[in-house]
Amino acid sequence: MSTDPTTDQTSTPSSHLERELFSQPDAWAQAVGRLAEVSGILPQAGERVAVIGCGTSFFMAQAYAERRESLGQGVTDAFAASEHHLERGYDRAVVICRSGTTSEIIAVIHRLKQLEINHTSIVATAGTPVADESDHTILLSEADEESVVQTRFATTNLALLLASLGDDLAPAIADARSVLAESVDDAVGALRAVEQVTFLGTGWTVGLANEAALKLRETAQFWAESYPATEYRHGPISIATTGRAVWAFGEVPGGLADQVAATGAHFEHRDLHPLAELVRVHRLCLLRAELAGLEPDSPRHLTRSIVLA
Repeated sequence: MSTDPTTDQTSTPSSHLERELFSQPDAWAQAVGRLAEVSGILPQAGERVAVIGCGTSFFMAQAYAERRESLGQGVTDAFAASEHHLERGYDRAVVICRSGTTSEIIAVIHRLKQLEINHTSIVATAGTPVADESDHTILLSEADEESVVQTRFATTNLALLLASLGDDLAPAIADARSVLAESVDDAVGALRAVEQVTFLGTGWTVGLANEAALKLRETAQFWAESYPATEYRHGPISIATTGRAVWAFGEVPGGLADQVAATGAHFEHRDLHPLAELVRVHRLCLLRAELAGLEPDSPRHLTRSIVLA
């Protein structure tokens, strides 16, 4: 059961996206439960690691890479698949690809083999080139999605990767369940009617801020931007004004909330686990798409996998 985004009445899911975003806490718990099974093929402390993805998967790579480095577990670089520098030399690579068929990712797998870099791919679909050709594969088929828009697969693989670093995901799961139990008005509040949102993050949540903005652009054709929180004051704050919002993930730099308020923009921040905050963004995406009369499962110009000729 979920909540209708316009009436707040319980209903059956109106889209694949709604069903998938509401299933995230259970998917995270299931993935974390597999940690002992897959930990041996994930990066080990001290290894030099590259993490590679496209689109949403690249932003999950950013989040994981920053979190791993911040914990002192080793140099970790995140690359968009088309912009990697694997020749720098790495002990291991992690590749994230929901479909297993994305052209740039397949090219990366071939390059990893040429360079003899041990690698593990996290995919949702078995029997695909990425799943079959990688040195090691973690199959998250239970987190696969029918919607073109990624929610559950992305957050589930990040939950697994964070858990592999020793992070306790129980608070994230609990917070996400709390967010999903709210009415949509309570979950998104003033954000229902704003004309623009800028997402901010610090450390590993910069990747989540990037992903949040992408989700609104994909689902609702909505003007959304993202920046590191302190960097925001070096120019981007100039678009803040009445009727717009700034949404911060994680720790908020001192004075930032007051500076945003002085512009007339709404400042949004909750003391929740950042992954749960991303779930709250997903609820806003669903609401804004449906209020705009858009099909949230099939954004314009997008397909499940980018396969180049």
